[in-house]
Amino acid sequence: MPPEQFQQQLLAWFDIHGRKDLPWQQDITPYRVWVSEIMLQQTQVASVIGYFQRFMARFPTVQSLAETELDEVLRHWAGLGYYARARNLHKTAQRIAANQGQFPQTAEDLSALPGIGRSTAGAILSIACGQSQPILDGNVKRVLARFHAVHGWPGDSKVATQLWALSGQYTPGQRTGDYTQAMMDLGATLCTRGKPRCDICPVAESCQAKQLNLTSQLPEPKPRKTLPVKQLYFLLLQDNRLQILLERRPPTGIWGGLWSLPEFADLRELLHWCVQRDYRIGPPQTLPSQRHTFSHYHLDYIPVLAKLENPINNVMEAGRTVWYKTGEIDSLGLPAPIKRLLQQYYTEDYYDENG
Repeated sequence: MPPEQFQQQLLAWFDIHGRKDLPWQQDITPYRVWVSEIMLQQTQVASVIGYFQRFMARFPTVQSLAETELDEVLRHWAGLGYYARARNLHKTAQRIAANQGQFPQTAEDLSALPGIGRSTAGAILSIACGQSQPILDGNVKRVLARFHAVHGWPGDSKVATQLWALSGQYTPGQRTGDYTQAMMDLGATLCTRGKPRCDICPVAESCQAKQLNLTSQLPEPKPRKTLPVKQLYFLLLQDNRLQILLERRPPTGIWGGLWSLPEFADLRELLHWCVQRDYRIGPPQTLPSQRHTFSHYHLDYIPVLAKLENPINNVMEAGRTVWYKTGEIDSLGLPAPIKRLLQQYYTEDYYDENG
């Protein structure tokens, strides 16, 4: 099927069946498209909608985002995961604000900004600026890999190069924004990872994966490897006011910049840490182990509840520690597992039974 025919059939389908009422499809600006594209990375549309609406209500312009403290940005991101996205969003907002709020108008310049890759740059320029720019997000990779029966994992550099060439070949010179959205919609609603709807796909007649009965095999998954397991102890240090101690994590790395519980490799390290800070505690109570899975390892964490017996040492290190009150669970940027842990163990019933 020639590219022109592919474009015509896809756009005809989009005009009738495409999604046009998503929050980021209203009042389209480079800023709104950019934020939505970053949020949608490795995150389902249904999960993003609420976050995007709250984020836009709090940070309606790139200037407002740039002028806000990172901790506030992270608080509005908490639960979406992959927190480097939020940190890069904040950095890039500051750079754009310094340029009078103007987004770069070339894919090369956009891609030079923190957190904006080639595909995100293409989406911003095509949807918000009307430029003819290809994209290659997960949905588009799947559509093109099946349509041309491209074997191999799309994350492999050679396979990615082939898919980028195809994406550029099929991207039209007109209605590029609609075409970009149509490709994403096709992958998200019909050419899905499992049980694709080939029976109603607008380009199925020329899809090589369908012809070769390979739709369930393409695109090929990333070669599997066994995830390593790490174990940590999280300290729930409780004072006489039923507050617990939280620490701000380093600005980079897992949960960078968020507030979390003090963590230790073992109980001995935990107890030594308390002694060093003159935190006199009662007998620590080990709670049931839980697991949180990251993209590259499993984290098995064991909560340890300890009650502070010398509240005179209940002090904070400016910007680094805070004593948390249970009613303030939404006022800080907390990793989702830590927030769940606090909700699970710091309830009135728990205090009644164990306080």
